[in-house]
Amino acid sequence: MMTPHDVPSSMFIDRLAKYLMENVDEVQPLPWAPFAKTGSHVEKQPQNPAWWYTRSASIMRKVYVHGPIGLENLRSDYGGRKNRGSKPNRATKAGGSNIRKALKQLETAGLIQVTRPKGRIMTPKGRKLAQEVAGDLAKELFKTTPELKKYQGE
Repeated sequence: MMTPHDVPSSMFIDRLAKYLMENVDEVQPLPWAPFAKTGSHVEKQPQNPAWWYTRSASIMRKVYVHGPIGLENLRSDYGGRKNRGSKPNRATKAGGSNIRKALKQLETAGLIQVTRPKGRIMTPKGRKLAQEVAGDLAKELFKTTPELKKYQGE
């Protein structure tokens, strides 16, 4: 059985974002999403119109791989370097609102759940979905690159 640990993360996130967009009605961009920046360290809003699904898929992968994980750890992960002009750059956290709202939507969909006081973990439904997406992606990777079959975990 393939897991999100076994496939390239960027390909997995793209595939999971596409699945969330097409099949999970609870995950929807909010009305302010096209205009919002993702943190004080960025200058513009995201240029990808489907960035909400990509961020939700990325959050879901982080909860799978690192869970239980909380909001502050996710803010640190998505944060970056703030340009302060002539002063030295500093690390800043990402904005919490979009991460919080995406987590709530994933909870409503039944893919993750809260465990107090530790943070969020995957539900069995979410774990199954992530493993199915990783398995489908791995099958495609094995077809295109036969050398990868030796890494197949069976």
